[in-house]
Amino acid sequence: MTNHWIDLKNSDCIVIMGGNAAENHPMSFRWVTKAMEERGAKLICVDPRFTRSASKADIYAPIRPGTDIAFITGMINYVLENKKYHEEYVKHYTNATLLINPELKLPGDLNGLFSGYDPAKRKYDRATWAYQTEDLPDEKAPGGIIKSPRRDWTMTDPNCVWQLLKKHAARYTPEMVEKICGTPKDKFLEVCAAFAETADPKKVGTILYAMGWTQHTTGTENIRAFAMLQLLLGNIGRPGGGVNALRGEPNVQGSTDHALLFHIIPAYLAVPKAGDTFRSYADAYTVGKATKDVLPGSISWWRNGEKYLVSLLKEWWGDAAQPENDFHFDWLPKIGKGHKGGGYSHIALFEAMYDGVVKGLMLIGQNPAVGGPNSNIVKAAMDKLEWLVDLNLWETESNSFWKRPGSKPEEIQTEVWRLPAADSVEKDGSISNSGRWIQWRWKGAEPLGDCKSDLEITDLIVKELKRLYKEEGGSLAEAITNLNWDYGDPPSSEEVAKACNGYTWPDRNKLVKNFTKLAADGTTACGNWLFSGTFAEDGTNLMQRRTREAEGIGNNLEWTFAWPVNRRIIYNRASCDLEGKPWNPEIPEIWWDPNKVDPTTGQPGMWTGNDVPDFAATKAPTAVGGDLPAIMTNEGVFRLFAPCAEGPLPEHYEPLESPTENLMSGQQINPAIFLWHEVNADDKVGTPEEYPLVASTYRVTEHWQTGIMTRNQPWLVDLMPEMFVEMSKELAAEKGIKPGETVEVVSARGSLQAVAIVTGRVKPYTINGKTVHFVGFPWCYGYAGLCTGGAPGKDYAANQLTPHIGDANTMIPEYKAFLCDVRKVK
Repeated sequence: MTNHWIDLKNSDCIVIMGGNAAENHPMSFRWVTKAMEERGAKLICVDPRFTRSASKADIYAPIRPGTDIAFITGMINYVLENKKYHEEYVKHYTNATLLINPELKLPGDLNGLFSGYDPAKRKYDRATWAYQTEDLPDEKAPGGIIKSPRRDWTMTDPNCVWQLLKKHAARYTPEMVEKICGTPKDKFLEVCAAFAETADPKKVGTILYAMGWTQHTTGTENIRAFAMLQLLLGNIGRPGGGVNALRGEPNVQGSTDHALLFHIIPAYLAVPKAGDTFRSYADAYTVGKATKDVLPGSISWWRNGEKYLVSLLKEWWGDAAQPENDFHFDWLPKIGKGHKGGGYSHIALFEAMYDGVVKGLMLIGQNPAVGGPNSNIVKAAMDKLEWLVDLNLWETESNSFWKRPGSKPEEIQTEVWRLPAADSVEKDGSISNSGRWIQWRWKGAEPLGDCKSDLEITDLIVKELKRLYKEEGGSLAEAITNLNWDYGDPPSSEEVAKACNGYTWPDRNKLVKNFTKLAADGTTACGNWLFSGTFAEDGTNLMQRRTREAEGIGNNLEWTFAWPVNRRIIYNRASCDLEGKPWNPEIPEIWWDPNKVDPTTGQPGMWTGNDVPDFAATKAPTAVGGDLPAIMTNEGVFRLFAPCAEGPLPEHYEPLESPTENLMSGQQINPAIFLWHEVNADDKVGTPEEYPLVASTYRVTEHWQTGIMTRNQPWLVDLMPEMFVEMSKELAAEKGIKPGETVEVVSARGSLQAVAIVTGRVKPYTINGKTVHFVGFPWCYGYAGLCTGGAPGKDYAANQLTPHIGDANTMIPEYKAFLCDVRKVK
């Protein structure tokens, strides 16, 4: 999230798209309701189904799954055509004025592709996507010179980002949106008009999204498209604005912060690649981020990356990490192209297991036999493992994969260990919520029996590994034996948290104030630079603070700690105009006070307000770079034009499985996605002739994720006991299906049985003049536990139906748009 949960109350218009906050994030909806009741905010819901969120909305618009980019780019076109953008914000705070290589060609020129595409590699050469640059002096830059993008302040040059965006978006007319998305034109225009009102500097709008946006082959571009819309309207960095992800678990944000994903190491540093040296990796930050595409005065905060890397290596390997050995960067694992060139995502790892390449698997609070795409492939892959270790509270589908319906346990040789784990309320520690608030939770009960916290289990495993590697050796044994691992016995979560905060080396008891005190010379250690500042220098745990804000805009600066440096709304320089005055004085975030005296220098002039400024508090808004709010980009401005795997601007492509041809171009699917079905014949892909229905999965309030935490609770099972499939009255009539009947849902990959819910909440779409039906079902059921979703001896996991395909940038699976059929049970 750029903002946070409570800040929703400051919004004038709220869009829920790609999510269902009323059902899946009900506490967040409290603040949506508050904005509606106290500010008269409008709520817009765009969803394939008429959900509980839609029932509370002022405007509901239906949309076919997998067509979000067409819808949002249509909104962008509306804003541009009707001059509903925030011109001063766009001109000064985005890259709209910057000039792009004149050789660039857009999808309208190349039938759905950008220039530079290599069809054999399914990748782009991005040379024509680059800025036009000029050399400018900069005393802070290595070498004293920066490659600075050229600008056209008039925004009339055909090669400036503004003109390229207008040309690209013009193809997404309301008529085209209706044909692709199935959204009635009048309803689409009603959405556009309502949200475009937030271009008024005295108003602000926000977007709430969840897995309905991310879980597509164009997931990254879905989010970026709406971020672009928010920039055009001037809604980033402001109270009540932003782009706000609704996380599916209370600590998903913390998981990504600590590098659960394969493409990063802690705090979003890039994962080292094969061939990287310490110097080449560090220079990509200290030199690359400081000299390439840098506008004068840009903070380009990532230029500090070497400090964060060195401090991380120091925390991991202590005295063994020294300047003369490059802090043992050589001990860090490096990645290549991954299995069959498909990377290291969930999909790629299970493909490698399926091919017998990966021999062992450790699961920590995961249940991929239900949660993974094409889950029949997932379970077949586990059959080929030599060993599996599972940390969980109950028997799950994943730790009992060998006795699933239809399996032959006597033929499965995988050795399985189950390690009983403690529940979240049975241990101390921090969790990071969607708004980046890192809140400390205290143990509420002792774990049962032999159950241990994941910290205790990890501590035992690491200590035993260190002993084994010391006694027996092994590949790169020194990387394990030299681990700086001493968090107490038993291990203390607070000691781990202090290691993440950072401290001076070798005086390990002196905590650093925050990440501005980290160094690149080995005199500081820090496990996660974004968490630096969670402790005061005297050792006070700031994550334990619980002081509510008596009055103000809701940032609650004395309640826990938010990364970075307790900032509640990031990029908050953009909440003010060029002179440092809030766009909306009624809800000020920060502002420039020319009379406030800097206590350090005694000089007048400081930023002040209701949040921690996103830059030096004494940097005047009129100083060089004082108007550049995007502190994490090289340019210092926000990117309307930003290279991603499939292009520098969002373009509509159909899902892997689609009921229609791409009406925008001849390029049917995302040209940059990795096609697993081309390297594994068992990854089946369906056709609309055999599987004519568009399908999507979703959550229900009563069950959590794969259901393991909730399907073992009798009272929740009573509320939501069975697997079901929602369908329209029209589809049910066409197929002769009655409400409450058991039907079979079938895709190219598998099938399951479900109770038919025939409802007016689902309507057929008209796609380019053709009727297309939609069905939806929850993904929380399986075959293990108190409740499976149906009769014993069957598998009710929805992901038996979903394809093994992922987004081109993140590789998150495409759970939210695929093809199936619904048939009466004979």
